[in-house]
Amino acid sequence: MPLSRARRFPRSRASVRDARAFVRQVLTGWGHTDRLDDITLCVSELATNALLHGAPPGREYCVSLTLDGSVIRLAVRDSGDRQLDIDAPEADPEACSGRGLRLAREVADDMGVTQEVVGKSVWVVLKTVPPSECAEGAAY
Repeated sequence: MPLSRARRFPRSRASVRDARAFVRQVLTGWGHTDRLDDITLCVSELATNALLHGAPPGREYCVSLTLDGSVIRLAVRDSGDRQLDIDAPEADPEACSGRGLRLAREVADDMGVTQEVVGKSVWVVLKTVPPSECAEGAAY
């Protein structure tokens, strides 16, 4: 049976740090830390996107994690109506922003956007090594 955890975050810059801490805490508790840096990067980029472009003022965004076997699904849902193109072209090399979704797409095994009744969920999937295999590999 899949494990799942979710938490809402306020629309504030400090919430991105809190979202990273939430993801780290959950994955460490589940014993799945082999892709922790990749997942932390993804939540940072997706939460920042929700904060800047998705969650209207006064609203929250939600970060959810699901572990199903050796697959971790991270989703960030906001209530904004702005459409999102995860396959947008690369940002201008001189621009100070615009690379977050590309970074997430590069480290994730799969990525997508699900339109919700209100808002959208941007999600990534990362394949992970079961903790028992990590422990066996560490012994060598």
